[in-house]
Formats: sequence, C-alpha cells, structure tokens
Amino acid sequence: MNVHEHQAKDVFRRFGVPVLEGAVAHTAAEAQAVADRLPTPVVVVKSQVLAGGRGKGRFKEHGPDGPGGVAVVKDKAQVEAVAAKMLGSTLVTIQTGDAGERVHKVFVEAGCAIEKELYAAVTLDRAARAPAIMVSPAGGMDIEQVAHDTPELIFRAVCDPAEGLRGFQARELARKLGLTGEALRNGAALLERLVRTFIDTDASLIEVNPLVLTKDGQVLALDGKMSFDDNGLVRHPDLAAMRDPNAESKEEQAAREHDLSYISLSGDVGCMVNGAGLAMATMDMIKHAGGAPANFLDVGGGATEARITAAFRIIVSDPDVKAILVNVFGGILRCDSLAQGIVAAARTLELRVPLVVRMEGTKVDEGRKILEESGLAITFAPGMAEAAEKVVAAARGGAR
Repeated sequence: MNVHEHQAKDVFRRFGVPVLEGAVAHTAAEAQAVADRLPTPVVVVKSQVLAGGRGKGRFKEHGPDGPGGVAVVKDKAQVEAVAAKMLGSTLVTIQTGDAGERVHKVFVEAGCAIEKELYAAVTLDRAARAPAIMVSPAGGMDIEQVAHDTPELIFRAVCDPAEGLRGFQARELARKLGLTGEALRNGAALLERLVRTFIDTDASLIEVNPLVLTKDGQVLALDGKMSFDDNGLVRHPDLAAMRDPNAESKEEQAAREHDLSYISLSGDVGCMVNGAGLAMATMDMIKHAGGAPANFLDVGGGATEARITAAFRIIVSDPDVKAILVNVFGGILRCDSLAQGIVAAARTLELRVPLVVRMEGTKVDEGRKILEESGLAITFAPGMAEAAEKVVAAARGGAR
C-alpha cells in the first residue's frame, strides 16, 4: 500500500523525523486557510498523487503556463488561486504516463531556505534479509539517473533488523552526505529515525527526495514517500486506514474485498490463475505467444465459487479483454471445485468472450467432465504453451 506525502509526514512526525509545518486541504479555501496560519511568508502547494516527478509534472487542463505539480508561492494571498487550478485537474508526470492522475487534495507546507538537497531511502535488502539504507549527496534528482551516471555518489548500509541503524553507521553516512558539525549530528539522528520508522511500521519503502540541509543547519525531510507491506497492515490498523480509494480502480477495490491478488495491465488477454509464480509464468507465456495479458489475477489456493465468480466479474469488466485464460494447478484448490466455480460464474455473468482452460492436478478428470458437460464454449489445452497460443489466437478473433 502506498500513501500520500502528507500521510508519510504524519508517520515521520510520530517517529521524530523532522519535517516542516503543513496540512492537507481538499478545497482551495481550505488551502488558503492553511497558508494563512503557517509561519513563513513563502509556502509550497503540493499536489497529492501517488506518483513521483510531481515537480516536473504539468496539468492537462492548464498547459505550460499553468502551475506544476509542486508550486512555490511567494505571496501567500495567491495560494487559493493556485490550489484552485490544481484541485480537480489531471497531473501528468514521468511516472503517471499520458493518462495522468486526478488531484483530489493538496498539501500546503511552510517554505524554507535550502542550502543543499540530499537523498535518503530505506528498503529491504533481500540478499541480506535485512533493511538497507541508501543515501546520496545528489538529492532532488531521479535516483535512477544518479545510479546510472554517477554510482559513486550512492552510499548504503545494511541495518540490524532489531536494533536498526547503529550510531556509527548513521554518522558515517552523514559524513558521506557532506554534513559537518551540528548538521552532521542532526542528519545522523534523522537517518536512525528513518530506519526505525521503516522497521516499526512494516514498511517496504521509505524515500526522502529531497532530504535538505537548510541555511540555518537543520536537516529536514522535505518530501516523503512510504510503501507498506500489505501483509503487515493487520498489525497497523491506523496505517491501513490511510489507504486512498481514489488511487485504486474499481476492479482493484473489488479484488481486495474478495481477497484476490489483482493488478490491471494494458493487454487484451484476461488471466485467472492460482499461485503468484504460476500467474507470472502464464503472463510470460502469453507474451511469448505474441499476446499481452490484461491483468495479473491470483485466486489463491482456497478459492470458493463466490471468489471465482468475483474474479470473472473483475476480468470481464475490463472492456479491453477479448479472451480469458484459466490456468490452474489443482493442489489446495481442487480442479472439480474450480470447474464448478467457472460454470457458475460463466452462467451468472453470461460470459461472451472466448474461454481457454488448462487444468492439472487433483481431481482434474472430474473437473474436465464438469466443464465438458456444462454446455459452455470452452477450449481445453493440455499445456501452458498451447493454452497461451490458443487464447492469443482467440483474442485476435482467429481459430481456437
């Protein structure tokens, strides 16, 4: 689960990570009210979308002369007008693609005098099986570009999963950032707190870009990005409540309600598979056959008739889907149970797109018999490669 900048900064405050004063606003009038009570003459209005590159982004509705996704407002009296242009508009950034994301709220924050822009992030090092922190003195830039052009400017440390970032590690990283004196001590403390935030919230990513050194020696998280491990949210109901329904499609919301793992993609072949690994392999085979998957959908091992119906409903709600492939290995999910669910779903939804089924495993003969006797137009395939070829041909309107 990803959260907005203002939510990440609320979490930062809980763990003592220094941030500037600010508040979220859902209307232009609210934005002006927030600006009026901030202590600085200059304020910053930030579009709240779950995508990076906001500062370089542009709104579809306003063209090159309009505000960017992040606007520095030197006259606080103009905040309402700036926010009015952002709210309800569609922001296009390097990460949103041409479709962009609609802005439903803005974050109004105090300004500061920046001396230097830095970078810090915490993520999971799977090889070390521990959190790892990365820092760079080249903040405010795309870190991927920094890694490509000047990898020597990225420094990292693996952290103890229980103790977090140790003091000597934090001070060494702060020195690598070019900090000295009081700023070094402030920076080291901030890095330690970032790692503690990551561990205690079951986060999968924390990114601060830029992390800034101000002219008066403070080290602040000027931006904040956080992603959380969905499997850990049961321990953090306060964090789970931060989920933004506007950031999810209706299909993704429905999948979450039925405990289905679903991701919408841009192809025309709908996929329903049990097991994440098999789902990935199925999508690879569809691509290999010349097609494009329309989704990742894992119904899991304990799929019921209701969940299978929900899965089909989600797939067929995508108008781009031209054919569906069901690829199941019957283990925990028996093939006969799956077949009963497929038949019920197809009849309930009056399925009108070609359906290709490949099943193996427990009760496969019984499952195939149920499908054959259902009267449904189903194409069977004995293996993954043939199943992929058949469904791609069906999506193109060819012979199945």
